Amino acid sequence: MWAFLNGEERPSYFINEVETPHYSTIMKKIVFATSNPNKIREVNEMLGDKFEIIGLKDIGCTEEVPETQETIEGNALQKARYVKDNYGVDCFSEDTGLEIDALDGAPGVYTARYGGLERSADKNMARVQTELANKSNRGAQFKTVIALVLNGEEHLFPGIARGTMRKEKSGEGGFGYDPIFEPEGYDITFAEMDSKEKNKISHRGKAVRALIAFLEK
Repeated sequence: MWAFLNGEERPSYFINEVETPHYSTIMKKIVFATSNPNKIREVNEMLGDKFEIIGLKDIGCTEEVPETQETIEGNALQKARYVKDNYGVDCFSEDTGLEIDALDGAPGVYTARYGGLERSADKNMARVQTELANKSNRGAQFKTVIALVLNGEEHLFPGIARGTMRKEKSGEGGFGYDPIFEPEGYDITFAEMDSKEKNKISHRGKAVRALIAFLEK
């Protein structure tokens, strides 16, 4: 299948078997509507050899995809629709938010820029710690919603991981708020887990597995 992007004929990568330019093998590629290399790496690790994830830069999308909705579900759908409408390819996108009980669900849709527009993980965590300083309830959850646009239809796949916000950072792995998030049933943070262990229980892992189950039907 082929799509016309900006007047040029290019392969429509989503769930299509395509022959790569350098190899004679046939593989299935999926467009993930993100420019975040950490997210692409994490999802690729979960998919294994089922599919190959490619990002926005691979389809020539270098602008910032809008995220202006008031819900995680809304943001995920907005990004997927933007790529479909502007680049002509089916794709999936995701939005993830940290929802802290004592902060009435904040930072929520502002998770990535909670500490400022520069999206600094350290500043984001510092603001959370400041706002939780006098709170006894440190319960929270990560919520991921994957939005899939495929064959003219839209599908949503949620994933949630409950846990507790640590008072101090611990661990060097992961990204974002991982050094201060301790998932339920564990005494270590996401940042202290190896990627395979984290993917088994994480919000994104649950959402990706739901996506895979749908695609394999």
